[in-house]
Amino acid sequence: MTLNNVQSAYKTSRIRLVLVLVILAVAMLLMVWRAVDIQVLHREFLQGQGDARHLRVVNMPAHRGMITDRNGEPLAISTPVDSVWANPRELLAARSQWPSLMRLLHLDAATLQQHLAKRIDREFIYLKRAVSPDLAQQVVALGVPGVSLQREYRRYYPAGEVAAHVLGFTNVDDRGQEGIELAYESWLRGIPGSKRVIKDNLKRTVEDVEGISEPVSGKDLALSIDRRLQYLAYRELKSAIQSSGARAGSVVMLDVVSGEVLAMANYPSFNSNNRAKLRGDVYRNRAVTDVFEPGSTIKPFTIAAALEAGKYQPHTIIDTTPGFYKVGRHLVRDIHNYGVIDVSTVLQKSSNVGATKMALAIEPKQLWSVFSRVGFGLSTSSGFPGEMAGLLSSYKGWREIDRATLAYGYGLSATPLQLAQAYRVLADDGQMKPISFVRTDAIPSGEQVMRPEVAAQVRAMMESVVHDGGTGTAADVLGYRVGGKTGTVHKSEMGGYAENRYLALFAGLAPISHPRLAMVVMIDEPAGNEYYGGQIAAPVFGKIMSGALRLLDIAPDDMQSLRTQLVQVSGPSQVPLPTPVPVQQVPDSTRPHLKRVSTGAL
Repeated sequence: MTLNNVQSAYKTSRIRLVLVLVILAVAMLLMVWRAVDIQVLHREFLQGQGDARHLRVVNMPAHRGMITDRNGEPLAISTPVDSVWANPRELLAARSQWPSLMRLLHLDAATLQQHLAKRIDREFIYLKRAVSPDLAQQVVALGVPGVSLQREYRRYYPAGEVAAHVLGFTNVDDRGQEGIELAYESWLRGIPGSKRVIKDNLKRTVEDVEGISEPVSGKDLALSIDRRLQYLAYRELKSAIQSSGARAGSVVMLDVVSGEVLAMANYPSFNSNNRAKLRGDVYRNRAVTDVFEPGSTIKPFTIAAALEAGKYQPHTIIDTTPGFYKVGRHLVRDIHNYGVIDVSTVLQKSSNVGATKMALAIEPKQLWSVFSRVGFGLSTSSGFPGEMAGLLSSYKGWREIDRATLAYGYGLSATPLQLAQAYRVLADDGQMKPISFVRTDAIPSGEQVMRPEVAAQVRAMMESVVHDGGTGTAADVLGYRVGGKTGTVHKSEMGGYAENRYLALFAGLAPISHPRLAMVVMIDEPAGNEYYGGQIAAPVFGKIMSGALRLLDIAPDDMQSLRTQLVQVSGPSQVPLPTPVPVQQVPDSTRPHLKRVSTGAL
């Protein structure tokens, strides 16, 4: 190779080296410029674009407050569950994986296609809310693009159908829809929090960036309901309705001293854990929403009005002969001709003629005033959603026949809760106190709406109803003095009253010596030949009251009946007569009421 050739090759290599270095330098400068452009000049814009693709603000669910009974036993709790959601655009692009997803979630292709197409501009839609943990894991295992899980809370009701009408239920968003859940929505509802997270391309959270707001859990609520008494009331009510072929029924039990609702049961009921079968005609709380004519259960208040007017005393004689009484063109009838009886026997025998004569002997305003003061025609102000006030018309428009029918419970209407409230007034020496579904640890102040001596006289007459010769002997409770009143009401229909459709009622108190519980039992349309309140409702009252008095450890006040029963079983020589503890009447301010007690099996 010549010298010239060597020099030429060397020159060419130098040019190539310089060119390579220039290219590398330019590339380096471009890279530096790009870095400056990305990191300095357009940093905020590019950071925003990146965040828009991977940084998300997600909600942090807050659980709803727990509802408990008066003893702390759970009645409604919120449990964490997962809901399946999807990005419509991504899921539409993964149509080949739809069959397995649809099979798990029980969806059909047409519905899913329509659901996604309508929301194509969104990034989030629910496919299935509140699924089971097993189903959630199966969905995740499919790995379908755009499909993910979100943690939520679902309401669970341990008592099921037993307390369904009182508690109500929540919707799929955990918002109260009926009952206590609706009435105390603002108290029970939690406030969700939020946080900023980074998600990968599979929508999985890979990093928590920052917390925006902390979730605030809902507040717990302790009801006045005693779960043991609620089970007892529901069990006996259900058994009676099924055995009698009745259409429906309700039971309301109140604490006499505090005005708290200790039990409120309805049948038919529903399982609030199964939302798929909820229907409006099933989940209304009949004890506060359905009104009826109270029939003969109103007679204690008719007698109270006559006693207050000063024209009658418990032993005042009334002639009910010959078993009917003409009022204008109408006849008021008794089942039997009771002849000449006193006021106490009017109540014991449930004489319509006797009650009518007393009502017509006093001023209309006096009768109306007593009915109104004990709560008829007025809401109890319990705060329960949908509560009805019933009907009590103004006395100014009453005719004689109106006064007569009102005397034995027709021409006015009330709910079971209203009727129980009125009987609670009789039990509490004439004091009206607020009705509460929430546990109270202090005895509320009351308003004196009836003279104490009048209330005491009526209670004494009510006790005769459950003794021999009375209409409600099936309501008697061994070892306790019980008082009450039966009622059998023809149901109203278009054009008048039905001949063969009845309401069977019993309302009463126990123990009479120192009343602690007031209760109303209403059975709607019992079938068969037995439909009187004393035949259908009184036995239910007796069974529930017997169990309740013992569950609450209320001391017996009728030792003689206990001894008589034991003598019949064991013989007189083996049964010593216990010394009864004298019952002292104490003022309301110091009278104990039903606070928290130990729980146990029924």
